Amino acid sequence: QVQLVESGGGLVQSGGSLRLSCAASGMIISSYSMGWYRQAPGELRELVSFITADGTANYVDSVKGRFTISIDNAKNEVYLQMNSLKPEDTAVYYCYAELRTRYYWGKGTLVTVSS
Repeated sequence: QVQLVESGGGLVQSGGSLRLSCAASGMIISSYSMGWYRQAPGELRELVSFITADGTANYVDSVKGRFTISIDNAKNEVYLQMNSLKPEDTAVYYCYAELRTRYYWGKGTLVTVSS
């Protein structure tokens, strides 16, 4: 049974940093495309960043240069380092795994950036 558990969210001031973690079980993340979506109140879920099985990282334009996605295959974990946070980054952040169009989701972790 695939399970993804996020952690690391919280309240931070504008300009601050947070590191989100996603611990995977029941799967080997190196075989999957892994990434992060976010959903702000009243908004649609937005793809923030993902990393493919070959290690290629991708980012939405609004976070380029501020966020970094990484993987620790030994720990079976995915991370999202978020720097220079802005109030508009406030959202629930969801980890996901994708393999051959099948998606698995975590339950999310809330990030709140105060101005």
